[in-house]
Amino acid sequence: MMKIQTLIVDDERIAREGIRMQLENDPEVEIVGECANGVEAVSFIKKQKPDLVFLDVQMPGLDGFGVIEKVGTDEMPMVIFVTAYDKYALRAFEVHAFDYLLKPSDDERFARALQRAKAQLRRAESETVSQRFTALLEDLRTRQENIESSLKADRNRLEKIVVKTAGRIFFVNAEEIDWFEAADNYVKLHVGRETHLVRETVSRLESRLDPNQFLRIHRSIIVNVERIKELHPLFNGVFSIRLKDGTELTSGRGFRKNLARFLGE
Repeated sequence: MMKIQTLIVDDERIAREGIRMQLENDPEVEIVGECANGVEAVSFIKKQKPDLVFLDVQMPGLDGFGVIEKVGTDEMPMVIFVTAYDKYALRAFEVHAFDYLLKPSDDERFARALQRAKAQLRRAESETVSQRFTALLEDLRTRQENIESSLKADRNRLEKIVVKTAGRIFFVNAEEIDWFEAADNYVKLHVGRETHLVRETVSRLESRLDPNQFLRIHRSIIVNVERIKELHPLFNGVFSIRLKDGTELTSGRGFRKNLARFLGE
C-alpha cells in the first residue's frame, strides 16, 4: 500500500516537531517535508504534490489561506488546519467539512483528525474537496469583512454632539441625552430639563449612534434606552413609552421591529 505523502507547515519549530512526533509511528504516513512559512509551502506543494498537509493558519507574511489561494483550490492536497482561532472562526472549518487541530492539540484529537483525512483520501474526493476549499475561503473572507466593518462602525460612533447657540459652542455627551426629536431642519436634544437644537437629521443621527444604547421608536424620535422606565402596548404594535423623568412618548407603527428587538422578541 502506498504511504500517504505528508507535509508539515508551521512557522513554529516546536509545533512542527510535535506534529512530526505524532506521525512518525504511523505506518501509513511518510513525512516528505517541513516548511516554516507560506512561501516555502507553496513551492513545495506545487513541485512535490503531497497527499496531505498539516497547515498552520496564522503565519507571518503568507498565511495558510494565502497558501491555498496561491496553489489553487483545484491543486491543493488534503488539509488538516492547525490553528489558534477562537470557536467562532472554527465553526467555518466544521461547516465546510474540514478538520482542524486547535493549538495545542491532544493525542486523541490528533488521531481522530488523521483518521478522517485517511478516510477522505481513500474516497478520493478531489472535486468535492476543491469545492469545499472555495466555499471555506469565501466564508472566512466574509467573516473577516464583517468583523472589519463592525470595527469601523464602532470607530465612527458618535460620542459627543457639537451644539452652537448664542455665540458659543459646547459639547454634549451622547450618553447624557434622554431623547432626540425632529424639529423641521433641526433635531432637538432633550437633556434633563434642558433642550438644545442642532442642524442635523434624525436618520443621520441614528446611523451614527450606538444601536445598543439608542432606539428609534418613531420617524421623528430616538430614545436613550437607559432612560426608558416602562412600555404600555396600545394597538397595532404601537406603544406608549414612559421615561424615568415622566416624559410620555408614543412609538410609530413602522418601528415595531425596533421595539421587538429591544424587548428581545
